[in-house]
Amino acid sequence: MRFPKLAVLSCIVALGSIPLILHKPRPVKAAPATGPAYAKNGDMLPPANYREWIYLTTGIDMSYSPQAMSMGEGMSMFDNVFVNPQAYRSFLATGTWPDKTVMILEGREARSKGSINKRGHFQAVGVADIEVHVKDEARFPGKWAFFAFDSLEKNGTLIPEKAPCYSCHAQHGAVDTTFVQFYPTLLPVAQSKGTLSAEFLKELQEEKAGK
Repeated sequence: MRFPKLAVLSCIVALGSIPLILHKPRPVKAAPATGPAYAKNGDMLPPANYREWIYLTTGIDMSYSPQAMSMGEGMSMFDNVFVNPQAYRSFLATGTWPDKTVMILEGREARSKGSINKRGHFQAVGVADIEVHVKDEARFPGKWAFFAFDSLEKNGTLIPEKAPCYSCHAQHGAVDTTFVQFYPTLLPVAQSKGTLSAEFLKELQEEKAGK
């Protein structure tokens, strides 16, 4: 899942970024590498080793709102999107996402001053925010849900279904409510499989007509 800038994926992009907060490490139960897992209260367990998953894309300062919230003078954010390998392989074969797909949107502060860098931006070491977009058909009425993590040292909390990220993804997601239009390695797959949503195809036609 910005799930999200996904890439993303997401509510955080639409609502603005979260300042970087460093947390003291502590033991926490993690989800299995194969799919989502939840605590008894419904919170999501932190995905284990998600940076070993399939990398999809990186965005910088993306926003789906015409009037994006200010992130502060001179502040920019990178968003990195990862997906569990099983879901990725299924997408390559079918052009859509299977049940138990887990997409991670990782936000990192963009920096320009450091070492020998004289121009452009690089990603900060600390993770500023994490959002998960998960497909769990038996668990969620709309099949998909969003979870927000303060850090991977804590369980993620469910973002309410009335939050704008749900309607935004449902209306504009290129494939199965996900922003595949921003994933350069997967958009051609969806095109070849004929799985692009009617709404996205309409937006694409309007975009071409406006050029």
